[in-house]
This record gives sequence, structure tokens and C-alpha cells, in this order.
Amino acid sequence: MKFNIAVAGCCFISCTVLLCLPLSAQQGSTDGQWLYYGGDLGSTGYSSLDQITEENVKDLQIAWRWSSRNQGPRPEIRNSTTPLMVNGVLYATAGSRRNVVAIDAASGETLWIWRMDEGERARRAPRPNSGRGVAYWSDGLGDERIYVVTPGYHLVALDAHNGHQIESFGNEGVVDLKNGLGRPVDPIEGIIGSSSPPVIVGETLIVGAALAVGGRPPSPENVPGHVRAFDVRTGRQNWIFHTIPLDGEVGNETWEDDSWSYTGNAAVWAPFAVDPDLGYVYLPVEGATGDYYGGHRLGDNLFSSSLVALEVATGERVWHYQIVHHDIWDYDNPTSPILVDITVDGLEIPAVVQLTKQNFAYVFDRRNGQPVWPIVESPVPASDVPGERTSPTQPFPTKPAPYDRQGVRIEDLIDFTPQLRAEAEEIVSRFRIGELFTPPSVIDQENQTGGTLTIPGSLGGANWEGGAVDPETGVIYVGSRMSPSVYGLVQDPEVSTMRYIQGRASARGPQRLPLMKPPYGRITAIDLNSGEHLWMIPNGDTPSSIEDHPALEGLTIGRTGKPTRAGILVTKTLVFAGEGAGGDPVLRAHEKSTGQILAEIDLPGSQNGLPMTYSLKGKQYIVLAVGGTPDRSAELVALTLPD
Repeated sequence: MKFNIAVAGCCFISCTVLLCLPLSAQQGSTDGQWLYYGGDLGSTGYSSLDQITEENVKDLQIAWRWSSRNQGPRPEIRNSTTPLMVNGVLYATAGSRRNVVAIDAASGETLWIWRMDEGERARRAPRPNSGRGVAYWSDGLGDERIYVVTPGYHLVALDAHNGHQIESFGNEGVVDLKNGLGRPVDPIEGIIGSSSPPVIVGETLIVGAALAVGGRPPSPENVPGHVRAFDVRTGRQNWIFHTIPLDGEVGNETWEDDSWSYTGNAAVWAPFAVDPDLGYVYLPVEGATGDYYGGHRLGDNLFSSSLVALEVATGERVWHYQIVHHDIWDYDNPTSPILVDITVDGLEIPAVVQLTKQNFAYVFDRRNGQPVWPIVESPVPASDVPGERTSPTQPFPTKPAPYDRQGVRIEDLIDFTPQLRAEAEEIVSRFRIGELFTPPSVIDQENQTGGTLTIPGSLGGANWEGGAVDPETGVIYVGSRMSPSVYGLVQDPEVSTMRYIQGRASARGPQRLPLMKPPYGRITAIDLNSGEHLWMIPNGDTPSSIEDHPALEGLTIGRTGKPTRAGILVTKTLVFAGEGAGGDPVLRAHEKSTGQILAEIDLPGSQNGLPMTYSLKGKQYIVLAVGGTPDRSAELVALTLPD
């Protein structure tokens, strides 16, 4: 049976069956397949499959394992791919060269492999990793394609049947994404790439970008991360949206002293979400150069750190909401927006949810960008760094409540014993502490003091793993970690022409224990119809480094969770969550309404990719990427019930 993608109210006729996929972007994966990175165009991470239930989930066992040990020069590299499943075939990325592989979904057998050796261009790439996956497209008449963005920033079209490059696309199957950005980009040394797959709507393919980590940029000048659309058949560039507006465009006035003309970043490195009924694509835009100092780009800096809705057909802006003004905290939008229809006070609202590093879920009407609940511009501390000027306010949602800790307070420091609390207080006395959006501060390198200790840090909160939503109930499930960071600035003209860059500072806890109280990682369920939390649980057990610590001998330490971010999958029956990179090698099944753990399934490595699920020949499978450490090679693992 051949399945085909329907576009904007149309359906295609295949040679074997007529199939119209549901056009709503927030119904989850359909027909037992997994056609998109997030399950559907709305990135719900949901499937209506229900063969695996509360009663039998404990019986899950490994059906097959696929190793990426030989996929490139770095066999230990983590694989963060989420495979697609189309017509019995899994399509995934693997290895540091980001090879594309096709795998039999029932047996794990390798069907074909495509690879590109980009040489020095890939070695200089800002994201030389496995990537998060691929995109699939079909015309419904036998032309089926897989698209991948390589580490060196090429867009490649492959024949889904055999992995051969589509010669009619671009230059023999390849489009050089370093061309067409509106500024000259060196083909080898230009530091721009992408780890996320493109998104495809009809015959329009939309691609984002990612740049090098921006804590210590060599200069205030960088490559802009503009968003572009291409013809899915030919590779011709259809439109470009300037995430840093050009002269005369909306938002350009928010870049003082012509800083728009040289500032870079403001890319979309996370996946996109699309509402094909409205014809809108939603962009989770990151911050601008650099991450912690904005004295070279004064102003609010649209469209950095914003959620932006564009018309798929034209790239025209429909609406935007800036989530962080003049971002100097690296609070870029790290995860795909999630689309879900909710009912608030009796009113049905097609919503879009942006999860953030700062532990807020921003909820908007996806038609017009109006907040579902009031978002209040509240005063925040001002910067005292020379040359810096922060925004006097930042937007705080009134609902939902934060899903993890914000800001650093003395009462939140570790207090397992009075001695540990005293040591923790002495440690934090060397730093500036305060509420959310307390700005970075200058480090006194001679006295080893200074810098701002903040929670959440630059890694979140939530991050690229994001969350998943049940479109039937409107409940969203979010993984987060409690990760303090020191935002300290230094001057270093040997490294950068920026006036200030990130300094080398950290705040280790007393006796190698965490600085703060647990939980260190959480999973939170939020009812988006009411804006209220349903439940919150620690993500994982107590780490052995805490449980076995001699300073805690004889004490009963409750379940603390791991300092990792859960990767979540929601089905009709269950919530599945791994502990995430660095966590224990286990996948847990949770009861949806309470978070109760119903089963723990051992894995051959810790979770690194988001789980997905599909049905094939009457059996439901769950597949996720695990491992990727010096002692555990990266693998895809398939779980299913016994025959």
C-alpha cells in the first residue's frame, strides 16, 4: 500500500489506494506511520496507536538494534536522530558526516546508505554531528524523496527507494545553502550549518540554520541566519525571510546604529511547525551575536528570540512575538513550536505553544499571535556592564506557571546538612544572584569573583528535546533540567574584537555535590485548557554520586531526578520518557493523568534522540536513538511486545 501526502485541502491518487491525510497539523502521526520529525507538521510528538497499554507495557522487549559504529570517523558520537517511518522503511541520520540510512522497520536490516564527504568544509562546520533527522516528500505518483541538510550546509535530495541523489534537484541533487543568504559567505570558512531537518509543505521546502556557539564570538560581525524556502522538485530558492530585517523592513528600527548590517545569528536551529490549513509556518528564532553581550547591537533586536509566523507560499510575515528583548542570556527558542487546539473558558482556540529555556510555556492563538492568557511586560534588573543597555522589561506569562526553577535564592541552596548549606552559601557569595533576567556581570579575574549565577542557564530549562502534547486532551508534557550557569564577562582582545565576551567561570557545588536543592530534572504535565499544572515528577532516580556520597551517609535522600532533559513521546495510552543524554539507560512508561511510573524498560544506552512509534504488520514499535559514548556505540533500538 502506498501512502501519499495531501496538501492544503487536496489529495493525491496513488497507483494502489486513495488516501487523504488529515490536514489538521495537530492530530499526531497517522495510519501507523511517522512522516515528520515531530510526528506531524504541528510537532505534537503524538501517536494514536494503542496496542501498547498500561497492562502490557511491562512486557516490551528489544526487537532489533541498529549500530552506527561504522558511520563516520567518530564512532562514539551521540546520535540525536528521530527516524521517520514510511511504508515499512525507517529513514534516519547517523555518524559525524550525517549519513542518511534506510532501515527495514520490521527487522532492522540496512537497506541503503548515502554519505557525503565534505572535507574541510565539514571540519569547520558549527554542527558536525549526526543531526536530528531527515524530511520526506512524495508526489503520490511514485516520486518519493528524502531531504537532509549536511554538516557543511548542503541541502541534498535523495531517492527514497535507493538513496541515489535526485539529479534534477539543484546541482545533481545538491543545493549549496551558503549561497543566497544576501551576504557573502565563504564556502569553506563560513561558519553556518544546521542540525535540524527541513520542513516540507506541498511543494515548498523550508530550511533554517545554526551557527557556532556564541559565548565567545571572534567579532560582533557574523553570518545572519535567514530562513529560506525552496522548490521541493528543483531546489530553486523561492523566498527568503530576513530574521535580521534589512533597511526599510519591519523591525529594522530595533537595531540601533545600523547594527543590523553586520550582526549575525538570529537563526532557526530548532525544527519548524506548520499549520497547512492556515498556510503558516512558525519560526522559533534564536538570539543575535553574541550570546551574553549586546553592546554592539543596542535595541530590542527583532526578530531575535522571537516566535514568528510566515505565509508558507510567500515568506511574508503574518505576526510575531518577541519572547526575549535584546537577549543577552542565550535564551534562544530551542525547540519546535507545538500546535494544538484547546478550549479556554468555553472558547475553542487553535493554539501554538513555544517552550523555552527560561521555563515558560508561551501560548498564543496561532492565527493572529494573540496570547491565550495575558503576558505582562514586567520590570527586570538593568545591566551595569559598560556599553550595554538592557531592555527595562521582559514578557512574563501569567499562565501557565513555570515548569522549573527560575532565579537563584539562598533558600534554594543544597541543605542536606547544615555544613553543606554553609559551604554553598560561601560559594554563591562570590557571585551576583537574583531573579530571572538578572543580567551578566563582569568577572574580577584577579580576585576570582564576579559573574551572575543564574537559573536556568544557557542549556535550559527546556531545550531541543522540547515536549509532546496529547491533542485529544490538550495536555502537554515537558522535560526540563535545573542547570545553573555563571554569566560572567571579560575583555580578551586576543580572542575577540567584541568589547566583552563570556569568561571562564563556573560554580561547583560543595564537595562535588549539586549547588542547589533537587529535583535536578523534571517532567511536568500542563493542561493547556486551563493553564494549570496537572503533575510534576522528578526525571529519574537519585544519581549514585549523591546517594553514595560520604557526606550524606545515613541520610534518606528522596528521588531527586537526574540533571538531564527527558525526551518524550505521547500515545493514546501512555507517556514514554527516557532520561535523556547522560541519564540512566532506561525508558519509562507513565500514566498520563498522574505521572505514575508503570514500567521501566532497560536500554543498551542512555537516550539521545526523541522516541517515535509506528505500526507494521499488526505490531506497534517504539524506536529511539541511544548510546554514543566511548564505551557504548550509538544505536537505534526498536521495542515491541512479544508475539
